[in-house]
Amino acid sequence: ELVNAGLAVARNSGNGIYDRFRGRVMFPICDARGRVVGFGGRIMDNTQPKYLNSPETLVFNKRHILFGFDAAYEAIREAGRAIVVEGYMDAISAHAAGVKNVVASLGTAFTPEQAKQILRCAPEILFAYDSDAAGQNATLRALGIVQGMGAKVKVISIPGDKDPDEFIRNHGSGAFKNLINDACGLLEFQVKQALSGTDFSDLE
Repeated sequence: ELVNAGLAVARNSGNGIYDRFRGRVMFPICDARGRVVGFGGRIMDNTQPKYLNSPETLVFNKRHILFGFDAAYEAIREAGRAIVVEGYMDAISAHAAGVKNVVASLGTAFTPEQAKQILRCAPEILFAYDSDAAGQNATLRALGIVQGMGAKVKVISIPGDKDPDEFIRNHGSGAFKNLINDACGLLEFQVKQALSGTDFSDLE
């Protein structure tokens, strides 16, 4: 049962099993009804990978799950919009700061199934992915997914190559709420991204 649930892994030698999440802080991952269907683990030392999710199981399909959705859906309905972040701690920090309409895409690519889950509650999706290159590329891919689904889309820019968790811890909830209010539209974000890699120092 532990192996089937993804909590333990059979040894290559065939002799016994070991704990998949050894040495990690555990995050229960729930479905929309609040039932635990999987786990995430954050390593306590410098071992890689830094974050590890449960594998796909009969009850855990990452394409259909948004971390924190069970706790956030009422706030998403009330606000008319959802804020999507990358990681567990981004979502947890936002909720602790009083921003309750936040969910995380479990560090994987945002999927059409996740978008549909949000759009059943609210018409607008704001993306607050990490501001590094990987996070910005993930944002562009996510925007491509929701663009054709009729969603209103905006992007929250986190300054200084930071993620929302680090930004909230360093600057507080008020500063994060200001970033939400300053979120830019889809076209503006795409233009900024296109121009950011261009040298305008000469005519050519």
